[in-house]
Amino acid sequence: MKTNNNQRFLTHTPNIMKNIFAISLAVLFLAACGQKETDKAAQLAALKDQRAKMDAEITALEKEIGAQPGAPQRVKTVSLQELKTETFSHFIDLQGKVEAEESVPATAKMPGSLTRVYVKNGDVVRKGQLLAQLDDELIRRGIVELDVQLKTAQDLYNRQKGLWDQKIGTEMQFIQAKTQLESIEQRIATTNEQLAQTKIYAPITGTVDLVILKAGQSIAPGMPLCNIINFGDLKVKGSVTEAYASKVLKGDQVIVYFPDIKKEIKTKVTYVSKSIDPMTRTFIVECALPANAEYRTNMIAVMKITDYTNPKAIVVPVNVIQSAEEGEYVLTAQKTGDKQATVQKVKIKQGNNYNGMVEILDGLKAGDFIISTGYQSANNGETVAF
Repeated sequence: MKTNNNQRFLTHTPNIMKNIFAISLAVLFLAACGQKETDKAAQLAALKDQRAKMDAEITALEKEIGAQPGAPQRVKTVSLQELKTETFSHFIDLQGKVEAEESVPATAKMPGSLTRVYVKNGDVVRKGQLLAQLDDELIRRGIVELDVQLKTAQDLYNRQKGLWDQKIGTEMQFIQAKTQLESIEQRIATTNEQLAQTKIYAPITGTVDLVILKAGQSIAPGMPLCNIINFGDLKVKGSVTEAYASKVLKGDQVIVYFPDIKKEIKTKVTYVSKSIDPMTRTFIVECALPANAEYRTNMIAVMKITDYTNPKAIVVPVNVIQSAEEGEYVLTAQKTGDKQATVQKVKIKQGNNYNGMVEILDGLKAGDFIISTGYQSANNGETVAF
């Protein structure tokens, strides 16, 4: 005659009650003794050991009860994900910054004091437009004096030439008059060039950015008055590690994200450097930007260069892939009913991975169902609910 579940439970009950009674006595004993902290730690360990034995007995009893014929079986619940072909792309991520193709300082060609500055920050200027004026009073005075000397030299030359044409006088006198006239003319031309250098002109067409000096301040050759940027010709520039030297090519697709303005655009690689920096072991890539008033030079940009694309890929989350001695696998589900399925262990071959998703090259196909949640506790051949 077989023992039923109640009889088994009654058989184990005395042992459980004995353990509970023993624990109660131990607790009362410890409270009465009031031992030191070091002794309490040892007593706590003893109590935990007794509790672990009780838990083991309870677990064993539950398993015996659950194994009885006709006992209800617990079915694990999981979530399924149907696989479909989709476009999978792998990107090379790097940080870049916005630069202007044309960003030129407007500088002076001679030293002097600024008398007028005709532009301010944000002004749009054309190439050759007057930006500022230096003090030119002394130069203009010199030109006036030279004009007087020029008239005298011109008169002397005309007289000597007339005499020379009549074969009167010496050739030396004629040559001296001519030389003096040409010398003054050359000095006037040089002085006029100096006068022109007292003006600062825009070197390119663009927008005035950061006017540094004001009227009354001194300027020297090479010192910038302001910077002029052509915002209609911007680019994003970044550095790529040497490992991708053979993968990044001119014309590759690029996704550029600007975190400061929360804007994303798609563009292409317009330039790839042929040299590698010996210090950083990186090379330069650039991509053009469309004209937009929101962009600023030196603005941070996140560049994602596409180096691989599969338009018909099977893709799964990286966390569902498990490893065993025979290799990597995922758990799939073969539906056996309306809400039930059988777990199947399927070996796979991985391809590229990006941003938590993995391309599967072999083992899975469109229409398969993978266990996306609950796979940690599911076993091969087990029936699960979904």
